Amino acid sequence: MSGNNGKNHALGGNGQDRAGPLLTFPCRYDIKAVGRQSARFDALVQAIVTRHVEPQDLLAVNRSLSTGEQYMSITFTIKAQSYDQLGEIYRGLSTCHDVLFCI
Repeated sequence: MSGNNGKNHALGGNGQDRAGPLLTFPCRYDIKAVGRQSARFDALVQAIVTRHVEPQDLLAVNRSLSTGEQYMSITFTIKAQSYDQLGEIYRGLSTCHDVLFCI
């Protein structure tokens, strides 16, 4: 791509640049996964995210339980390197049966 100053830009469906970058990499990015509260859910989600993130790029992990403590959300704050990296993380989370949804 010419004229992108070495930054990653979003591409439209036809391969053309959109009006501008949605994200400029590297950048701070939050990923949240929600599932039924269990040690298994926690371990699975942690494994999926850390498979795609270097240890120095994992900036924070926050866990919270629902009011009835049946559900857990885990938010990972990472230093994202590319759209491809984010896509791999979201694909991994969305194919995990223990993850009810991720944002």
